[in-house]
Amino acid sequence: MQSKGKVVLGIDTSLRGTGLGVAESVGSKFRFVESRRLKMPAKLRVSECLRQIHEGITDVLDRCQPEAAAIEGAFFSKNAKTAMILGQARGVAIEACASKGIPVFEYAPKRVKQAVTGYGTADKQQVAKMVSSMLGIDGELSDDETDALALAICHVHNRTGYAELESQEI
Repeated sequence: MQSKGKVVLGIDTSLRGTGLGVAESVGSKFRFVESRRLKMPAKLRVSECLRQIHEGITDVLDRCQPEAAAIEGAFFSKNAKTAMILGQARGVAIEACASKGIPVFEYAPKRVKQAVTGYGTADKQQVAKMVSSMLGIDGELSDDETDALALAICHVHNRTGYAELESQEI
């Protein structure tokens, strides 16, 4: 993919519905590249879900050639099993990027909302509306795709000085 701007992959990890979103920035403008939801059936073994997440991310990395990836920061849950499974999905996503030499940055949900809407406690609908507006998307996206694209936008804002946000490369 030939690009004049910064191409970023946003990854919203989940075992059963990982969102992937690629956005390109040229100056202060954004362009939608692609998005998809990696949906896994409930009966699929955890190991098979993790394999498909890895393959889906690798496919996007190979085709879109992003220079960075953005992922939501670590998730804390009272349910240890849920936290462990999400951690496994995050680990596979991070490894898929790392194996291709793509740096991965993590952002807290509040920071992502702030970067996209200007308001750290915005609801999902506000974030979705701003993501669609910023990227010129007319159709419906899944929540997972919207969250992934919001992460990509957040990373661009963070790395270009449009917003004073904290990030951590992992």
